[in-house]
Amino acid sequence: MLMKREGSRRAARFWRNWIKPLLIAVIVCTSFRSAVADWNDVPTGSMKPTILEGDRILVNKLAFDLKLPYTTWHLWRWGQPARGDVVVCYSPANGDRLVKRVMAIGGDSVELRNNRVLVNGQAAEYGPLDEETIGQIPPDEQSRHVFASEAIDGNAHAVMATPAVPAQRTFGPVVVPEGHFFVMGDNRDASLDSRVFGCVPREQILGRCRRLAFSVDRSRHYLPRWERTLRRVR
Repeated sequence: MLMKREGSRRAARFWRNWIKPLLIAVIVCTSFRSAVADWNDVPTGSMKPTILEGDRILVNKLAFDLKLPYTTWHLWRWGQPARGDVVVCYSPANGDRLVKRVMAIGGDSVELRNNRVLVNGQAAEYGPLDEETIGQIPPDEQSRHVFASEAIDGNAHAVMATPAVPAQRTFGPVVVPEGHFFVMGDNRDASLDSRVFGCVPREQILGRCRRLAFSVDRSRHYLPRWERTLRRVR
């Protein structure tokens, strides 16, 4: 009987001193990542040259609203994604988490003509892309792509195309339903986006990305890309 009581006391102490604090720490950390801020690995090149494979992005989940942790339920809303924002969202097709750029918002008419974007009949402005951004792409790949600066609502960002590959370079026009967003990848010829799976509902947008955390080069044994640490995402 005494041994049984001693075993119970040891179990209670183990729970109180180790298991309970650990569970509280896990709940606090995961709740923070779920509802406040997170960092996500980028496994594909659909946002090149803005975001590269191996980048780890910072996601501000309080950019537009406050969600109930571990859900997509919105408790309070104080903002909406704008044209040009880089957002993390769930794919309407299969629920995968994606990083894309908002090209059009609810009520907009959007179309693509030979990889040139028009929103509400107004063509985006295109110009040469700076050499620093192009230089983030490995030199042996650069010759296969065409790079440009694309400006929507006066805010410029990098885009690239790959003329040698078949791709959907003309699309629409379509009208974005209210409460939805038309998203695309900056790597226009290698992105699974709203041209394929349609517009993203507001509740499926998790947050906004404006900065990288750090980056590793997978082609060089995961060596850090120090120059991309805390790099601003535009």
